[in-house]
Amino acid sequence: MPRTILVVSAHSADFVWRAAGAIATVVESGGAAHVVALSYGERGESGELWKWPGQTEQRVKEIRHGEAQAAATALGAELHALDLGDYPLVLDAGAIDRLTGLIRELEPHLIVTHAARDPFNPDHAVAHDATVQARQLASGAGVASAFETISPPELLLFEPHQPELCGFVPTTFLDITAVWEKKVAAMEAMGAQSYLRQYYSERAEHRANHARRISGRSEIRYAEAFQRDLPVVVDTL
Repeated sequence: MPRTILVVSAHSADFVWRAAGAIATVVESGGAAHVVALSYGERGESGELWKWPGQTEQRVKEIRHGEAQAAATALGAELHALDLGDYPLVLDAGAIDRLTGLIRELEPHLIVTHAARDPFNPDHAVAHDATVQARQLASGAGVASAFETISPPELLLFEPHQPELCGFVPTTFLDITAVWEKKVAAMEAMGAQSYLRQYYSERAEHRANHARRISGRSEIRYAEAFQRDLPVVVDTL
């Protein structure tokens, strides 16, 4: 059955580095992919753009939007940019309601977002907490509710930049070899943070090595790592 994936990013490039392969894999299998960019990362994650003479915050947002849109298009995903501001990223009740409403509307089978903590990035934990809360509200916390509810989506956390400092322990490796060129195209669209392309290309090779050793599947060349935040329910082991 085709699946719908929703990736919630604190900033407009996070989904590219950490979950582009997962997005492309879902789309390749006939599913639908949506990306929420809570902010553009215009203040804290656009250093290359601020080197331009006469640069403005609005112009940085426009450039970052264009980059994120190009990356989403390369992956076959739909971009939803909420433009909530960054450093600090703050989600008030209205913003949580917007995110909850989008989850209800899309009814994703799977939601992917940031790890619960990141000592180097204050916005990432905010994005995690907001996503968890919105998911709970959209699904009625799994019980009857006075609000319109959906079936509880699965929840996965994508890999942080410094996993060992963020309490991130991989529980799932995804083989993205077949869609690697799509992830490369998405990464190349993110000109404001081009310095991260090599890092995440090497990370995909490292995780592929781990996946090969665990599975014995020698054909895996690139992989992404995820952590399950909730148990899964199965009919058989």
